[in-house]
Amino acid sequence: MTETTSVQTGPSGRFTQQGAVIWPTLVYRDARAIIAFLEQAFGFTTAARYSEGDTVVHAELSWPGGGGVMLGEYREDMALSCQPPGAGSIYIVVADPDAAYARAKAAGANITRELRDETDYESRGFVCRDPEGVYWSFGTYGGAQAE
Repeated sequence: MTETTSVQTGPSGRFTQQGAVIWPTLVYRDARAIIAFLEQAFGFTTAARYSEGDTVVHAELSWPGGGGVMLGEYREDMALSCQPPGAGSIYIVVADPDAAYARAKAAGANITRELRDETDYESRGFVCRDPEGVYWSFGTYGGAQAE
């Protein structure tokens, strides 16, 4: 993301601003371990974490450039009980993919596509997997520009 969206809420705390605010949602087996990994390997920060006993039922991780992801541990009564843990892929726009690559690799991310230049759409980036199998792509491609 190259810009962030400010979310306005009314007196009830409900969303009042028009526009696209996207929060990818992920399901994991061990959310505590994944949160620690995502903070160390990619630079996310935990904005919220709610637990019931030892189970993380909901967490929000913020991305330094704006946006974030929501995640929780698999439970039969959860809204995404049909989504298998450790499934999904996310693309994150970064200004410095070389630094993101070095950080991810140092933290033990499983690199599935090495850092490289993509000449078809003028990007530089790489792909890796977290310890539970979610794919994370990082690159400089910020999406097609409207004409």
